[in-house]
Amino acid sequence: MKQDNLPKRHLNRREFVKGAGLAAGAFMIVPRHVLGKGFVAPSDKLNIAGVGIGGMGKANLKNLESENIVALCDVDHAYAAPVFETYPNAKRYKDYRQMLDKQKDIDALVIATPDHTHAVVAMAGLQMGKHLYVQKPLTFTVYEARVLADAARKAKVVTQMGNQGHSTDDARKINEWIQAGAIGEVSEVHAWTNRPIWPQGMPRPEKSQPVPDTLAWDLFLGPAPFVPYNEAYTPFKWRGWTDYGVGAIGDMGAHLIDHPNWALELGPPSSVMATSTPFNKESYPLATIVHYEFPAKAGRPAVTMHWYDGGLMPPRPDELPEGEEMNKTGGVIFVGSKGKLMHETYGRNPRLLPQGLMDAFQPPKPTIPRVTVSHEMDWANACKEGKGRKPSSNFDYAGPLTETMLLGVVGLYEPNKKLIWDNTNMQFTNAPELNQYLRRDYRDGWSLGL
Repeated sequence: MKQDNLPKRHLNRREFVKGAGLAAGAFMIVPRHVLGKGFVAPSDKLNIAGVGIGGMGKANLKNLESENIVALCDVDHAYAAPVFETYPNAKRYKDYRQMLDKQKDIDALVIATPDHTHAVVAMAGLQMGKHLYVQKPLTFTVYEARVLADAARKAKVVTQMGNQGHSTDDARKINEWIQAGAIGEVSEVHAWTNRPIWPQGMPRPEKSQPVPDTLAWDLFLGPAPFVPYNEAYTPFKWRGWTDYGVGAIGDMGAHLIDHPNWALELGPPSSVMATSTPFNKESYPLATIVHYEFPAKAGRPAVTMHWYDGGLMPPRPDELPEGEEMNKTGGVIFVGSKGKLMHETYGRNPRLLPQGLMDAFQPPKPTIPRVTVSHEMDWANACKEGKGRKPSSNFDYAGPLTETMLLGVVGLYEPNKKLIWDNTNMQFTNAPELNQYLRRDYRDGWSLGL
């Protein structure tokens, strides 16, 4: 099948992955029955490159070890050293642009860089026809989420965001129970997390430090403004800085807001209001509450959703058995007209409240297909299968979810004000001064290539 805007060599490789052509090396595809039971033909494996591999990327690649890990890229080769050692045959890079330019056998990218570089790396991959697995949050800004989802749709590649709880059986149970009317009509949702578990609420370092020899500091900064190196920024600690991360809601919303967004088909909010501990606009506040309003849709009433982080939690449900505490690490409560549904982070352990409602409940037959492999392998299998199959957290789903999460982040810049959101025109109608935070100006030399 012809693929628009893809170079001929890449087209051959992608057809090879689908078992319909020859690889760039022009060797014969070996059928499975020739190799024997338990062996996998070369054409059944995906050539994967990891970009940002020292943190969550390490776990993503571990779940993809049955594929060909052909290239590894990280700006800090000391931090990434254990992963380089795990895949000694993979070529090593610090700059993803050089990797994409030099290595033509890559079919797909796993991107687990800091939040602020997700979009530029992903868009570069899209423009070369690569399938994409991008860690959550999908992007750093609302604008990036929208244009990346649009570009992925046009490129017709297979995409997945790394919110692995979306692929669990429990996540599907939540949907099926809500759809079956287990708690009646849902009008209110509460979601909470113990994050941040990284430093936040601090001033920017006053002193610079020597850049470690193993770290490409300029590449770490990417499209963000230049600042002198300080160990306060990386590794992992970047999450708390407004130049590189998107705070607790941007990090954990993909694991918590995900389930009500999916089960209730929330769509974009009509308004957002945030409040927090002191916010200096350089490092995110220690604790936040965000209130969202979602308009009524066919089949459900209007919904209000409340987000809590930094150890803040919603009121304890009266229906909980005496002496039982709510999960302090995080969870979600759906408030319905007949009862409540509560689950933990990633959608784990859904239950109905009060207990009598759970005891009397007859779970419906499953209606949503189950994922029998890891979140990552479901994506890899879809890449190889072709035929238009999409993993369930593809960018058409993950992009709008990310937008909802990030609107809560933008609300921090004008706290305690109900901000009216115009989703079609991507703007706050009653606070135009906040629209600047929906996108960012990139540092010279960096762009989305649009």
